[in-house]
Amino acid sequence: MTSPTTAGTRPPQTRTITLGPTSQIEVVLQDFDRTRSFLLLHGGGGVQTMAGFAALLSERTRGRVLLPTHPGFGGTPKPDTPTGVPELAQAYVRMLERLDLTDVTVVGNSFGGWLAAETALLKSPRISGAVIIDGIGVEVPGHPMADVGGLSRAEILALSFHDPRKAPVPPASGDTGPSPDVLALIGYTGPTMSDPTLAERLGTLDLPVHVLWGESDRIVDPSYGKAYAAAIPQSTFTVLPRTGHLPQVETPEEVLAALFDLGDR
Repeated sequence: MTSPTTAGTRPPQTRTITLGPTSQIEVVLQDFDRTRSFLLLHGGGGVQTMAGFAALLSERTRGRVLLPTHPGFGGTPKPDTPTGVPELAQAYVRMLERLDLTDVTVVGNSFGGWLAAETALLKSPRISGAVIIDGIGVEVPGHPMADVGGLSRAEILALSFHDPRKAPVPPASGDTGPSPDVLALIGYTGPTMSDPTLAERLGTLDLPVHVLWGESDRIVDPSYGKAYAAAIPQSTFTVLPRTGHLPQVETPEEVLAALFDLGDR
């Protein structure tokens, strides 16, 4: 995957911005400033699971790529608000307003997929499409999400990759329990990491959505993904071969192709 400092590209600008009516929410934002706009939303693995793809997307599209670190992740402070996924989605829509962006494609993986769905559900005129990559949040009978709350980082990675050799090497020590990012994740989603109202609410979406799923995902299986897509009226569902829960890490070219396909619709 191409580095953000490869010749011909610029490194992202990193800044901290405050969101919300009382300026209580601080977000560390990497801004790959080009022309077309993308908002990338990472999952429970942290911003590093999206950073390489953000650089690749910026290079290939020459677009403006925004990659925020969700408050509470990556060692950033977790404010009292937002308390849940819809509230965090509202904060990101306010961010788009603050930056005066239009025609934004929202792309989210895992928890970020749920967050992308909630962001799209706000029906902001600034958002023109969404890509949900192995998202969580809906409840699908017979296809529960793996219980990651009590797993170590190494155990979660083992469930997340088709090819374990592509997984980042866990720290040699201190990896005996849930990572701080997983704890931050549960703080937003609750212990079930789902919302029983989400599937029904997805039926009100009126913009194109591409739902991508790794065929080897053992966090949420492809049947779960198919049900996710079926809940969205204007959705396309694509299963990615030789891929687990983090397609933007394992098979980024396939994710790029899906983004280009969405832009042509």
